[in-house]
Amino acid sequence: MADHPQARPLSPHLQIYRWPVTMATSILHRFTGVGLTGGTVILAWWLIAAATGPEAYADFIACAHSVLGQIVLFGVALAAAYHFFNGIRHLAWDAGYGFAVKTANATGIVVLILSVLTAAGFFAVAGGYLS
Repeated sequence: MADHPQARPLSPHLQIYRWPVTMATSILHRFTGVGLTGGTVILAWWLIAAATGPEAYADFIACAHSVLGQIVLFGVALAAAYHFFNGIRHLAWDAGYGFAVKTANATGIVVLILSVLTAAGFFAVAGGYLS
């Protein structure tokens, strides 16, 4: 039997492995933190364009109103909302609350839902001011 490598147990493949909610939210927290770095570049571009003059600001607004610009701006809003709500969740953990598996999974799902709703609401309201 030692001659047959197929007899050994295999690690779960991605097709059958399910990420726990806490693992997914942890990875997403790091990912959104890195994404917010790109968001600060966009914020700096916006502020520099506003300070430079109407032509530079018009160029920024044209880019922001493009389909790609809208996707990127929504992504930044979603990353900011997620990082904010998950940061509050981490603060609760730092205080010793929410470590039970059921609670950690539930708060992770709540963070995801709140993030999408907040980003969509913010994007809908603030999008009207980008003109």
